[in-house]
Amino acid sequence: MWQKYCLRPLSQLQIRSVHSSLCVVKTEEEFKVLEGLSLTIPCHYEPQYASHVKYWCQGRTKEFCTTLARTDDTSSDKVSIFDDPAQQVFTVTMKNLKEGDSGWYICGVEIGDMWKADDITFTNIKVIHGMSVLHSSVSGEEGSSVTVECLYSERYRESEKKWCRSGDWSSCLLTGSEGSYEDTSVAISDDRTGAFTITLKKLQMRDTGWYLCSAGQQQIAVHVQVTPQATTAVSMTFPPAPQQSVVYLPPPKAITKDSWSSDGHMLEPILVCSSLMLLVGLAILGRKLWKLHKVDPVLRQVKDIKARFNEYPGDVGDLQSATVVFINKDSQDVY
Repeated sequence: MWQKYCLRPLSQLQIRSVHSSLCVVKTEEEFKVLEGLSLTIPCHYEPQYASHVKYWCQGRTKEFCTTLARTDDTSSDKVSIFDDPAQQVFTVTMKNLKEGDSGWYICGVEIGDMWKADDITFTNIKVIHGMSVLHSSVSGEEGSSVTVECLYSERYRESEKKWCRSGDWSSCLLTGSEGSYEDTSVAISDDRTGAFTITLKKLQMRDTGWYLCSAGQQQIAVHVQVTPQATTAVSMTFPPAPQQSVVYLPPPKAITKDSWSSDGHMLEPILVCSSLMLLVGLAILGRKLWKLHKVDPVLRQVKDIKARFNEYPGDVGDLQSATVVFINKDSQDVY
């Protein structure tokens, strides 16, 4: 959290020189860092101090603090300072921290006026040994990979690093003398400078759970969450429906005198043939009707004769003396 008061702890001289109750320089109240690592501290200030000199010093009071870096001086290998007036912040970076570097420090803006004290704020830096982790919880999709970065202090650089499933020490994987380990599902790499990374490959749902990063006797817990693989919706693309083609038919031509004359030579033979066939057909039909009319009386006479023979009471032998009269020549065929 940000400092609530600009001066803390306060000396009697600083109390007398405070000209305002407002904080014009701000930073975090406390920083923790593992031994052997680096730390960057941001110090924010008000716009009116953009052109002023900024400094970083170690101590509990301004009068007795040791200046480590100034924006108007060359930075050392261990401590560097950088001012960004556009963002109204200056940053201090301390490298390769030791436990002896723990203590109070001051972010200060030099006012340059004998009647006005510098605007400053305090922060406490704690250099500890042990372990930390960059992210205490990581997640990845089934089938993908995730990486865990475990940090350790300087005294554990040469210690063996381990990655274990919490509650199952038989599952521990060790880096060995080469500082690395790898199989089909896990890869461990130790840079021997303060961090080792664990990459979990081809994640499966059963990999979800708590794990431990270990260096020497130090360890820290990390949670791994595996999420189900997202299903990809298969989009089916259908070919466009064929468009129905419309055939344009020209309108029929009107029959005119000219067009009739031009085609008349073709119609004349057809009309003549049709007339002749009609006449022949009528002639054949008339002949058949005439024949039928001529034969009907003869048939009636033959029927009458047969009827009389059936009614004749005498013996059949008497028929030998009967006389048969033929009306015409055609009737013989009928009888």
